[in-house]
Amino acid sequence: MAERIYRVLFLCTGNSARSVMAECALARWGGGRFEAFSAGSHPTGAVHPLTLQLLRRFNYGTHDLRSKSWDEFAGPDAPPLHFVFTVCDQAAGEVCPAWPGQPMTAHWGVEDPAAYVGPLEKQERLFRDVYFQLERRIQIFINLPIASLDRLTLQRRLDDIGQARSAAPAE
Repeated sequence: MAERIYRVLFLCTGNSARSVMAECALARWGGGRFEAFSAGSHPTGAVHPLTLQLLRRFNYGTHDLRSKSWDEFAGPDAPPLHFVFTVCDQAAGEVCPAWPGQPMTAHWGVEDPAAYVGPLEKQERLFRDVYFQLERRIQIFINLPIASLDRLTLQRRLDDIGQARSAAPAE
């Protein structure tokens, strides 16, 4: 019997940094068991240049990445989702669309590196730190025994992951 593929949507306001990083990390680490997407409630229309720089540095392909609206995933023709994770505080507080298939949801908020104002070196470090925090949460998520957990236990685990913190590895 073929293993189930879980569809996961990462949401943020602008869909230019955090949600895009999470989409890429899940696509890499999900081992073919997950299909990753990202979107924003108010997409900026472009992926942040430092997001692209960071992802390229970590050997991700970036040519297909784009900033898109969550409306693409809320319509009747959208792929049914199994999980929806907000990765920023603004999207967590917004009224989300009714997702087809009633996916499980959780808030995995992290600081917005695109909003940082200051020296470029510190902003680049913040992008990297946010990426590693999201990557750590995704690694915990992909190792959950999803199929064997009841819905309430799985929800509790998803919520707990949103509290997981990770120190970035030293360069």
